[in-house]
Formats: sequence, structure tokens, C-alpha cells
Amino acid sequence: MKKILLMLSIVVFIACNTKNKEAGGKKKEATTIYTCSMDPQIKEDKPGKCPICHMELTPIQHNDTGTTEIRLSKQQIQLGNIATKTISEANSSLEQSYTGVLTINQEKIKTISARSMGRIEKLYFKTVGDFVNKGAAVYVLYSEDIAIAKQDYMLAYKQLSMPGDFGKNAKNLLNASKQKLSFFGLNNGQIENLKTGKDVSPYTTFYSLYSGTISEIMTTEGSYTMEGAGIIKLADLNSLWLETQVNVTYAKNLKLGQNARITFTDYPEKNINAKVSFINPEINADSRMLLIRTEIPNPNLLLKPGMQAIATLSQPSQKGLFIPIDAVIREEKSAYIWIEKRPGVFENMMVETGVETNGMIEITSHIDAAKKVVITGAYGINSEYIFRNGSNPMEGMKM
Repeated sequence: MKKILLMLSIVVFIACNTKNKEAGGKKKEATTIYTCSMDPQIKEDKPGKCPICHMELTPIQHNDTGTTEIRLSKQQIQLGNIATKTISEANSSLEQSYTGVLTINQEKIKTISARSMGRIEKLYFKTVGDFVNKGAAVYVLYSEDIAIAKQDYMLAYKQLSMPGDFGKNAKNLLNASKQKLSFFGLNNGQIENLKTGKDVSPYTTFYSLYSGTISEIMTTEGSYTMEGAGIIKLADLNSLWLETQVNVTYAKNLKLGQNARITFTDYPEKNINAKVSFINPEINADSRMLLIRTEIPNPNLLLKPGMQAIATLSQPSQKGLFIPIDAVIREEKSAYIWIEKRPGVFENMMVETGVETNGMIEITSHIDAAKKVVITGAYGINSEYIFRNGSNPMEGMKM
């Protein structure tokens, strides 16, 4: 009896051991799940229709890769034009182009202002964009203060011929009243004409001391103006500004006096060399862009404010890790690349990026020199991953 029990125990032990070995040696089969090509978040364990769009579900195979990995067949790699390459530090010339708009050079604007309180009786120019020559009549002002100063000048001039102290005092009064009229903006010719005039007019015509294009008209006929109030603004369009918005990642490389090659959308054959004359110390919080300015010569007035131009900024070669821009998947607050972990298996890796130049982007974070980076087809891998898993590979890992 004891021998029979012993033999039964041995048989049971061998059978269990064999079963465990078979279970351990058997490769875990891939499971099939069903998802929707339009709504990849849908996952079912049996065929059917998508509960959202009612399309037939597509079967896909779960594999044994990690959650941030994806396995692709040779056919998929070939059809997706997926290529990998090990990258290393290299010199790359930094050249970046930015589109901007030509504006009026604010340093070349002159304002014609009222020199006395009064009423604008007449404006000789009423349209923005009109050109005003130096010496041209601009406006007529009715002013009692100027009329009184004119009267003082005429009386002093008439008293010059009087004998004794009257003549000497008249000379001093004449000089003082002349200075006052000059202060009010009358030119020498207007003052001299008072000597031959019989009546004093409260109306005075004022002339432009500059040439330029009217950029703003600041008053109207019949309105009253205070001393120092603006009448019109004249812009010298022989010099313009080109204002461009530069990506903040490039801002650290900007310098005053940096060379820029300027080309123009409306005149493709025209290009000039200029230098960066201004860098805004404040970055736009919404766009994360930085305003820079270059001064553009315009001697023949061919260029007009409002025209688009392209500023190409260049710097000496910089050493770093550069890969094609399309190799980087960029989300709102993160960027990542795909690397080949082993043949046919790809894994995503979060990276930090730097400057962009000539279709390449700098990777500032560390990458193992032995890793093969996907340089073409990264978006195809990403789409396939989302289709299979129904989520972004970097979801929950935002920077």
C-alpha cells in the first residue's frame, strides 16, 4: 500500500512540474482588440461598430512592448519612409528669416505746433500722405496775442525817428518786440513787412520749417488750439524701420549691430544689408516673440510704410546637436522625438529644443550617442501610436 501511494505521489509531482514548464516556456500570445480609426480611444474585446461614429471597428494586435514603445513591421517601416541616424555634435551656420512690416521711422518725424493760443482759420493741407515742401504755407492762425506783439513792433519802429531818449527807447522796444514775434514763429520776412504795413492783422500765416510727408493731421479748421498743441506731423520717408518678431529661442543670440539681409515681397529683385538697431527688452507674454528693428534706407522713396519685408539674420557657425525639424513632435508645452530602441521597436523621448536654422533644430538636452534617432517618418510613428493606444505618448508628461 505504501509503495502504491509513493508511486502516485511521484506521478502527480512529475505531471505538475511538466505543466509548469509548459506554461513557463509558452510565449505569451498577443491579444486582439478592436478600435476605431476615427475614434482611437474606443477599445473593445470583440468586433462591432464604433459607438460614436458607427464605423466598423478595426482589429489590432497588442504586443509586448512598453507603454511608450511601439513595434512596427518591416513593411510599415518601408511604407512610412522611416529612417534613423545616430547624431553627434556638428557645426551649423545660424541663419533664420523673419517676416516684418516697414513702418515710419519715428526718429525722423517732425511736429509743426502752434506757437500761440488762437483759432485755426485755415489749413492748407488736409490729407494724410500729402508732401509738404520746406517753406510751404501750412495754416493761418487768428491770435490776439500775436496781434498785440505786431502792434508793439510797429509803434516802436515809428518812434525810432524821434529825437533824444524817445528814439533810444524805441530801439530797445523794437528789438524786444522782434524777439517776441520770432518766438511766436514769424520769420524775418513777415516781421520786416510790418514796417510798411498800415493796419495790424490778427491773422498770421505759418510756414513749414521742414520737408516731409504728412503722417498725421492733429487739428481742424475753426478749432481753437493752445500754445504748443500739434498741428500736423511730417515724416521723412527717406529712412524707414523694419520691425520683426523673433522667436524667443533665438533671442539669446541677438546683438545690436548684428547683420541682417533684407528682401522685399513686392520687389523680389531688391535686397539690402542692414544692422539691428533696436532689441525690445520685453518679450511678448502671449506670443513669446521679441520685437527687433532695423533701419532701412529709402532714398528714392520706392519703399512704402506697410510693405512686407523679410529679415534674414546670420551668425557665425555654432556647435551643437541638430536634427531635421520634422523629426521633433511638438505639443503645446512639450517636445519629443522617436528613437529606435531595437530593430522594429521605437520609443519616444522628451527633449528640449534650441534654435532653428536651415530646416534643422537644435537639441539642447542630452542624447546617448549610441541611440538611433528617427529623422524621417516621426509623425507617421506618432499617428500609429495614437491609433493603437488612443492617446498621446507624452500625455501626462508635459514640461
